[in-house]
Amino acid sequence: MDTPAATSLPTGLQRMRDAHARDPLPDWAVRATRLHALGQLLQAHRVEIAAAIHADFGNRPTEETELLEIFPSLSAVRHALRHGRRWMRPKRRRADLLFLPARTELRPQPLGVVGIIVPWNYPLYLAVGPLVDALAAGNRVMLKMSEYTPHFSTLFAALVARHFEPEEVVVANGDAAVGQAFAALPFDHLLFTGSTAVGHHVMRAAAANLTPVTLELGGKSPAIVGPGARLEHAAERIMFGKLVNAGQTCIAPDYVLLPRARMGEFIDAARAATARLYPDLARNPQYASIATDRHYARLSVLRDEAHAAGATVEALSDAAPDPTRRLLPPVLLTNVHDDMAVMREEIFGPLLPVVPYDTLDEAIAYVAARAHPLALYLFETDSALIERVLAHTHAGGVSVNDTLYHIAQHGLPFGGVGASGMGGYHGEAGFRTFSHLKPVFRQARWNGAGLLNPPYGARFRRMLDVLLKRG
Repeated sequence: MDTPAATSLPTGLQRMRDAHARDPLPDWAVRATRLHALGQLLQAHRVEIAAAIHADFGNRPTEETELLEIFPSLSAVRHALRHGRRWMRPKRRRADLLFLPARTELRPQPLGVVGIIVPWNYPLYLAVGPLVDALAAGNRVMLKMSEYTPHFSTLFAALVARHFEPEEVVVANGDAAVGQAFAALPFDHLLFTGSTAVGHHVMRAAAANLTPVTLELGGKSPAIVGPGARLEHAAERIMFGKLVNAGQTCIAPDYVLLPRARMGEFIDAARAATARLYPDLARNPQYASIATDRHYARLSVLRDEAHAAGATVEALSDAAPDPTRRLLPPVLLTNVHDDMAVMREEIFGPLLPVVPYDTLDEAIAYVAARAHPLALYLFETDSALIERVLAHTHAGGVSVNDTLYHIAQHGLPFGGVGASGMGGYHGEAGFRTFSHLKPVFRQARWNGAGLLNPPYGARFRRMLDVLLKRG
């Protein structure tokens, strides 16, 4: 099945633009039909999808693919089907008092053709999540899949071609050159999920066309264990967030800030939690492989360089690294410092530095002094301390007393801030991202607007004095 990468990306875009011009404001029945088609694609091909992602990773547990990709994708479709009709209704607004009886409203209007660049770590969910929002908003969509997930990317292109017309949704596959050409297309909106380094290139390419962008990047997402935290619970939830998909998650906890006196206790609790979550880890098929040889080598270098620079490596299981299977057992890293690459770069794997602090304010200052992360996790039972952390830190999203699950809330936007990205989506927030909320002012037949017309005489001055006093 040909994709725009095999024929012509500009031709595919123009085909969608022409289709959008013929139907610039699809009614709810059309949008719902497209969402149902996406839901049917997911339901009918669950087994094939999980198998393809497993083949790309070397080992990706079916359970994790179903929990972390298929379930939230289907849930997003269902949420949009339940609420999309309401989202697309014009929203009445009150006209300013001096302009009554005029009426005002906001009319959601599809942007047109949306481009989505998909990463390799969650190739289904990070394609379908924004796709749902864009379709609910009435757009047509082109997706560029990752070349690092060739089995899934090929399958998804074929499934999309089977369930959608080419002027509705289409998938492009290809290498980095195709990705560069895709980012340079004059979309009406472009969403990119991936590394900060590549995000710079995407934004530069989009700027040439003044294409609005949503960037979902990453960064070093901290987990703060407060002085009043239930430590065993904190250790379990942090290790869960760190070890699903072997840490290859953009919002995985990247490092832990911990009261200095509880370091030993936390290490023991993390080791026990790892044993509960992934017993017999070396032979446990539910522990994912590192996705590529290059990524495995990068993580190994991060660990070994940190150790050589003075960090202590605390193994959390008896498993040994196995490069043939790209099995990288989880470790904690203590005695770390800022000169280590593991403390400067996003880790994206099962290495977890632990940084001690003496006061919570010291931990807050540590986070505030660094680039804003995509996620922040706080474990604490004192509501005043929770509020202090929330007030004095910036992050794309926060989970309190858990990890990851803020991303699964349809009522909350997902996105970064500062270095971790810009813009957001999910649910109604995503609908708005992919819509233009067009302001409409409806003047009443009988109105006083003419009182402000030139020529500007005494009556105009009296009216202007009133406006200035009330403004």
